[in-house]
Amino acid sequence: MRHDLDHHEGQRVSRRRLIAGIGSVGLAGLLAACGRDGGTVTTSTGETVSPQATASTSTDLTALFGAANTCTLTASTTQGPYYFDADKIRSDIREDREGTRLRVAIRVQDSEQCGPLANAVVEIWHCDAEGLYSGAEAQSSGAGGAQGGGAPGGGTPPTGAPGGTPPTGGPAGGTPPSGAPGGGAAPGGGSEGSAADLTPTDDKRYLRGAQVTNSDGIVEFTTIWPGWYRGRTTHIHAMVHVDNNRVLTTQMMFDEALNTKVYAAAPYSAHTGRDTFNDNDTIYADSMLMKVVEDGDGYLGVLNFSVDSDQDGT
Repeated sequence: MRHDLDHHEGQRVSRRRLIAGIGSVGLAGLLAACGRDGGTVTTSTGETVSPQATASTSTDLTALFGAANTCTLTASTTQGPYYFDADKIRSDIREDREGTRLRVAIRVQDSEQCGPLANAVVEIWHCDAEGLYSGAEAQSSGAGGAQGGGAPGGGTPPTGAPGGTPPTGGPAGGTPPSGAPGGGAAPGGGSEGSAADLTPTDDKRYLRGAQVTNSDGIVEFTTIWPGWYRGRTTHIHAMVHVDNNRVLTTQMMFDEALNTKVYAAAPYSAHTGRDTFNDNDTIYADSMLMKVVEDGDGYLGVLNFSVDSDQDGT
């Protein structure tokens, strides 16, 4: 089933209208515009547009965020081997991927002020029900000289698998993606602990996207419950950009009872042999656990990100 896929996917405008003419702006232009008050950016078609953040916070999120961790600085983790600037500024990131619908809401807060951080750019990316990452299907399937490998069919799982030492930091600071995939590890190199951006090896971009936080510091995405691959528990990657800097790279996890329930149904049930769970994943931390509730035909998961927006270590 295709989720209202626009064939001109790069020009897709989300129902919340993150930005006018959004598809032709891309992440680099969005970061530039969000880094200045009242900023505008010129699109590839010559149109001048201004960034519009996620719509105002809905009432069903207010109570959930109160139970979704505090303003304690969010732990940084590895970005993993499959990050690159996908240039997809959108709220619905499913494309043609099948799976249980998951609505993800993230509130970004300043760790010092313990208040909402507006106009931050939040990216998320994760694997599909079979454990594959777009832009890196060959590597994440264990084929073609896998970059960390472990997905259905075997291969060597990424470092960060049980027994390894979890990386302690992501790319905090430094230059954000430039719109074109950044340099760094070529396919076949790197690992779960690598901080280098991937050069994608296919033209798929499913389950990747970015949004701008509203005045409440909140972004929302529609995706599917992530699948799994060998050596890692179920997770979603996230990166926060503030004033053109990467200020947080982290991951979001799920309660194992819910993972078990979701994975019992198609299409997840066809992927068997899961070997890593929250209790033996070396990156998992309780603070990364999303608050999840049922939401119509799927689920809603929320989490607070508390970031060091001025990068002074507090």
